[in-house]
Amino acid sequence: MSEMSTRRRGLLIVAWVWVGLPFAYGAVELARKLVQLFGG
Repeated sequence: MSEMSTRRRGLLIVAWVWVGLPFAYGAVELARKLVQLFGG
């Protein structure tokens, strides 16, 4: 595996984390709000 592909893989992981963490947080908050709204 070349150094460029290793660097690219690292960048890809960072990009997924950068997008995935806020998305996951938003999904959890949405679920909590839906339970409050419909579950009482």
